[in-house]
Amino acid sequence: MTRMDDKTLDFWRNHSVRFLEMALTDHYREVPANPDGYARVVRECGDTVEMFLMVRDGKIRTASFETNGCIYSVACANTAVHLASGLTPEEARRITPDQIVEFLETLPPEEEHCAEQAVKALRLALADARDGERQPWKKYYQRR
Repeated sequence: MTRMDDKTLDFWRNHSVRFLEMALTDHYREVPANPDGYARVVRECGDTVEMFLMVRDGKIRTASFETNGCIYSVACANTAVHLASGLTPEEARRITPDQIVEFLETLPPEEEHCAEQAVKALRLALADARDGERQPWKKYYQRR
């Protein structure tokens, strides 16, 4: 039997249930074909967050993400799409990094840049969806 070291135990003890759910759940992690809105944001360290939105009847019906980032990137991107799902694009544009931090409850301050990256990707995907309404044929071209 393998014992967890103190550092591993501290990680589990120091994070809220919400944080752990968003960090470890892959419910929103998918790459759909032909999304209405798509964005890719790469940080200087190379961490990438991609957002995918499907908008129907004026609401975000499906939101998903992909990332190559750390567990904090996963938690923040997951939270962004969780918060945006079911909202109108205008409502989703008002999601802020502070709301993601508040929702997660235990995101370390030194990792708040992950919340900023997730919100930036969401806002760019929303802008792409808006542009796609004006030029719907573009949706069918490879954008990834």
